[in-house]
Amino acid sequence: MDTEAGLELTHSFLVVAEELNFRRSAERLNVDQSALTRRIQKLEHILGFALFERTTREVTLTPAGRSFYEQNAALLQSYSNSVKAARLIAEGKTGSLRVAYMAFAATELMPFAVSRYRQLYPHIDVNLRYIRTQGQKLALAHDEVDVGYMIGPFDHADFHTLLLSADPLYVVTPRNHRFTRLHEVRPTDLAEEDIILGDMIEWEAYRWRLDDMFSAEGTRLNIKLEASNTLALLGLVAAGLGITIYPESLINFLGRNVEIRPILHQDFRIQTVLVWKRANRAKAVRNFIEVAKHLPARG
Repeated sequence: MDTEAGLELTHSFLVVAEELNFRRSAERLNVDQSALTRRIQKLEHILGFALFERTTREVTLTPAGRSFYEQNAALLQSYSNSVKAARLIAEGKTGSLRVAYMAFAATELMPFAVSRYRQLYPHIDVNLRYIRTQGQKLALAHDEVDVGYMIGPFDHADFHTLLLSADPLYVVTPRNHRFTRLHEVRPTDLAEEDIILGDMIEWEAYRWRLDDMFSAEGTRLNIKLEASNTLALLGLVAAGLGITIYPESLINFLGRNVEIRPILHQDFRIQTVLVWKRANRAKAVRNFIEVAKHLPARG
């Protein structure tokens, strides 16, 4: 007897054991009463013992039938619960989602997507991890996270990439800096300035992108100081120790002790991309991608 047939026979037995009436049981199972009787007889034949005592007036469980019912009722309920739980996961309605993000996505892109996603899928457990761009690539490859917000571009045969924004770059200066008298700053204007940037441990991908942009314009940045986080960068700039370069996504969080000016060049933009493994076909991941894709575009 195969598993499917065994489950059908056992389910039929459980219904009859609950109803103790073949007519009502047949109606509940939506089968003919004679077919239900044959199912019970077949199950008794396979088991080698009687499950019911039948008279013209009533149906009762035999002692063996009662024991069989008590054991299988719990097993069938457990099976039913496991099917329901697995179906919810398959439909992306429960389970977990691991999201990695870097600094430029932390202010709007990631929070807005997570907020909308949790409204739509409240039973998904969303786990957030701050990881720099290079670290995210490793975490995705090792299945430690499901999706990652990172600096783009990123082109790899094993991953899907969705462009979310292309932020214009701004110069961040102390108050009363000479750039504050300009409406816009050109890349070549930064050649003689003392530059403060995030260090290569935390800001590696961003530093590479800046180097590519300025090198293409024949300009080399004069990096005087490095810091690992945004607050330290702003503090050093506000203290008059140099200027820094920020994407648009962060300029609303700068505070009052610094000034900003846009860099006048169409190619001076930083991409934020959402990346996930091609092999990851989980519905929870696909649902999150759809949410992120349909948020208002920036850049």
